[in-house]
Amino acid sequence: MGFRVGIVGVGPVGDRIYRVLKERDFPMDGKPVFMATRERTEKLADEEVLVREVSEEHFEGLDVVFFAGREGAKGASVQWGQVAVEAGAWVIDNGSDFRMSEGYPLVIPEVNMDAVTGENRHICSPNCSTIQMVVAINPIHRAAGIRRIVVSTYQATSGWGLAAMEEFEQQVQQYAAGEQVQFDPGIFDKPIVFDCLPRIDSFLDTYYTKEEMKMVDETKKIMGEPNLAVTATAVRVPVVIGHSEAINLELERPLSRDEALEILRDREKSPGVTVIDDPQNLKYPTQADCLKDEYKDEVLVGRVREDHTVEHGLNLWCVADNLRKGAATNTVQIAEGLIERGLLS
Repeated sequence: MGFRVGIVGVGPVGDRIYRVLKERDFPMDGKPVFMATRERTEKLADEEVLVREVSEEHFEGLDVVFFAGREGAKGASVQWGQVAVEAGAWVIDNGSDFRMSEGYPLVIPEVNMDAVTGENRHICSPNCSTIQMVVAINPIHRAAGIRRIVVSTYQATSGWGLAAMEEFEQQVQQYAAGEQVQFDPGIFDKPIVFDCLPRIDSFLDTYYTKEEMKMVDETKKIMGEPNLAVTATAVRVPVVIGHSEAINLELERPLSRDEALEILRDREKSPGVTVIDDPQNLKYPTQADCLKDEYKDEVLVGRVREDHTVEHGLNLWCVADNLRKGAATNTVQIAEGLIERGLLS
């Protein structure tokens, strides 16, 4: 006996959610009910599927509903999340609207699945960049305590959505053909081809961007450390899929490179982490690596080294597929966690 599944949003993340559900043999009762702003046929996970226009009736009888959209997209769960809950479903929300709301669990299964108690059936999945960073650093935090985090991100165009992916590919073709590169200022405010743009989402009065503050605020909530010092710089780079991050940690207690690597290589202590760190042989993770089948749902960590400019400092580099572990896979893992705990039954 499987579960009746709904997926709201059929862009790149919605496609990956369905793909991950199938790959991981999630116990579904038939195909999911796909919903979006209008009824149409789409190809998702290599299948032609009927997408229905979102309406209250389509939530009836569903056990779990994934709200997809592009990474962090707003709106859908605000309008339809409570409708799904009242119809009896668990909501797993990839959007950003409720992540910092009191009483809404913000969950990375490898880190804080215990935050889900059943008191609120609307569960939030964090920002893509937050997910991979916290998966990588939480084992270090448990071992040596983190006092301060300084992170710089290098985020793929797919983080914006399908239109950004398509625009980037068109710009590559225009550049190669010697044509003037065109861009839509509604996506990025400059051409992304062969450039890095140090702005993701809008600027705040503090001169940080919303993306940067998501990493700050969400990290504190997930790790249960409201006083943790976190600062971030988020950069869009000319890559289609895969986010990278340079992370500098100031620890409470000493931790050597070798000790850190021993922790990160231990699958029980560091679930979801794969270490690629062999500087003598020029081995370190890159965004191209996370597209390989064996790494597509992992957080890849390398360039681990001690930072001697501060007491108990540590640097590391991490990479993950932002559409999978940064979004789709994390939501499916949350649903699997609900089953393991007997909450989804």
